[in-house]
Amino acid sequence: MNKINKNFLVVGAGFSGAVIARELANDGYNVHVIDERPHIAGNAYDYTNEHGIRIHKYGPHIFHTNNERVFEWVSQFGMWSEYKHKVKAQLKDGTYVTLPVNQETKRIIGEENIIDVLYRPYTRKMWNLEIEDLDPNVLSRVAIRDDDNEYYFPNDKWQLMPVNGYTDIFNNILNHNNITVSLNTPFNRDMECSYDHVFNCMPIDMYYDYQFGELPYRSIKFHNTHVEKDRVLPTSVINFTDKGPYTRVTEWKNFPWHGTNKKLTTLTYEEPCDYVDNNYERYYPVKDVSGENRNLYEKYKLLYNPKMTFIGRCGMYVYIDMHQAINASLSIVRKFKDTLK
Repeated sequence: MNKINKNFLVVGAGFSGAVIARELANDGYNVHVIDERPHIAGNAYDYTNEHGIRIHKYGPHIFHTNNERVFEWVSQFGMWSEYKHKVKAQLKDGTYVTLPVNQETKRIIGEENIIDVLYRPYTRKMWNLEIEDLDPNVLSRVAIRDDDNEYYFPNDKWQLMPVNGYTDIFNNILNHNNITVSLNTPFNRDMECSYDHVFNCMPIDMYYDYQFGELPYRSIKFHNTHVEKDRVLPTSVINFTDKGPYTRVTEWKNFPWHGTNKKLTTLTYEEPCDYVDNNYERYYPVKDVSGENRNLYEKYKLLYNPKMTFIGRCGMYVYIDMHQAINASLSIVRKFKDTLK
């Protein structure tokens, strides 16, 4: 087989798409990566603002994993610095308590009040659901602990931040002679006939013209503000427990390698909403306890197209972190390459 004559399209320049593109390119295949946004890196895209502070445009991204294959893969593409993430929740009286809940948080709030104080109001804002209607696996991501741990990912072997930012990592991943990148380029079905196979991050229900109905997503509106102080928060991320519109706030300079401005700090407040209220920006598939949304996705998945592999959060309708997206794409592309042999 002549690999030069094999051409693949990857729709989406986030981790899911970039991993597949690089793996195919490394094996000599020609890969065209497109993204409807004006930048690479997907939701991990970051940039330095006018005050010299690095911002993650779509909310804070902290790389963490126990998967050695994933760690070794990303380590090829840039410098990483150890960073152990801490999160606090702000109570109504201004007191900060640790998340995930530890023994100290239990003492301050009262173990019997944890659900109603920390989880219920956050769930209502984030998911527009009562806690009883949300898949329990979502809440288990921040399990209650019986020790004094203060770290958000206490059990993960590798907890890292890229020294030069995520966008730099993506520049390195996509920097290959066999990869071409086109931004501001939405996918349309006419493209399929020009490629041997398509790896598609777009929403699967959109691709199939919503013939079974729309899959619901939650989105986030990000509000950046600047404060003329060196720092204002005790940790990088603070969750809110009130009934206001915001779920959390990030102070970027509390992350390593995110700026040294001594006179000003940048904060980003997150306001959850339905994706239709935010220019159809889909961030989080809604995992309802009944599984109704997942069942709808499975109907779309059965509409098999031999030239199309759906990948990523929107293509597979899954709530996954960066390391999980990388691992899933490594498995997908390696299985696909086996069919080409």
